[in-house]
Amino acid sequence: MLGEGPRKSNEPQVARESPVGETGQMPQMQLPLFPAGLRAITREIGFQCELGKVVYFYGHLPVFQHDADDVQSFRLFTSQLIEGGTVKQADIVKAFGVPLITVKRYSKLLREKGTKGFFVSRGRRSAPVLTEEVLRQCQGLLDEGQTVPEVAVAVRVLANTLHKAIRAGRLKKRN
Repeated sequence: MLGEGPRKSNEPQVARESPVGETGQMPQMQLPLFPAGLRAITREIGFQCELGKVVYFYGHLPVFQHDADDVQSFRLFTSQLIEGGTVKQADIVKAFGVPLITVKRYSKLLREKGTKGFFVSRGRRSAPVLTEEVLRQCQGLLDEGQTVPEVAVAVRVLANTLHKAIRAGRLKKRN
C-alpha cells in the first residue's frame, strides 16, 4: 500500500471488515491465523499450533487447548483472556490477524451472555414471502402433483424457499 512503508514479514496482515453497502456484499468471516511454532500474545501468554490443535501457554504451563478449526472455542478463550485483564484486544488482533470489531463483538457476548452464548445454535427465520395465503396456494399446487420448481414459478417464489418450508414442516410434499 502506498504511504504505509514496508511491512515486516512477521507481522500478521489484518483485514478490515467492510460494512454492508460499500461493496454491496456481506463481509466474509476472517478466520484466525495459527502459524506453526510457539508464538507470543503477550510476554506471559503464548500459543502453539501442532497437529491441528492450538494450545495456549501461561509461561511454560499449558492452560487451554482447542482444535484449530474450532472458531467458537477460540473466540471464547480469547474473550476470557481479555475480560480477565490478561491481554488487550489489540494483542489478540496482532497475534491472530482477526478484525478488532470481531474481538469486541465476542468480548461483549461473553459479558452479556456468558460462556453459553458462544455455543447457542442460531434459530431459523421464517421466510416473509410465505404468507398464509401463499402457503395455502403452494400446498394446493403440491397436492395436485406439481413439482416444487413448478410451484415456485407459479407463485413467484424461489424453489429454495419452498424446500426450506418443506423441511420445516410448513408444507407437505406429495409422495
